[in-house]
Amino acid sequence: MNSCVKLVPIALRCQQRTISTSSVLEGKRNFRKFNVYNKRGTRVVKEAQKTMANPPVSIHKRGVRDTGIMVDGQYVEIPEKIPDIIVPDLTGCKLKPYVSYKAPDVVQSEFTSLDLFNAVYSQKIIEDFKAGTLQADGSAKEPSANEQLTPAEALQRARKTGSDIF
Repeated sequence: MNSCVKLVPIALRCQQRTISTSSVLEGKRNFRKFNVYNKRGTRVVKEAQKTMANPPVSIHKRGVRDTGIMVDGQYVEIPEKIPDIIVPDLTGCKLKPYVSYKAPDVVQSEFTSLDLFNAVYSQKIIEDFKAGTLQADGSAKEPSANEQLTPAEALQRARKTGSDIF
């Protein structure tokens, strides 16, 4: 009888029901939701990826673009496709990389052709007018370098990299 009293708590513990929030997968996993690029496949598949021009399983490049093309089985680099990162020299710069949220909003109107004219030509025209060095048709007797540009040269200079920095 004493042995039965000792076995009752053990029997009750074995009969406890547990609640599980995950289903029993019986060893099966859904590998389609795990992105393991270039890691799956046999040695034969990996050798085919290295040697064949168009392998059965292509090599995943993780979003990196090629910097060249294949021509007659040879890889040819194209200099225009290689990224060129231009980093300015910031030695002696007093600005800090942090901008406070308390900084006032800057509202700037559109930069029009009149603003461009005032920034480039107006000062020289006013000086020529005050000095009396204008010709009868209104052109300058001694034109500046900007005034001597042809329309084609001015267009080329305007489309040049860095021309928007005054």
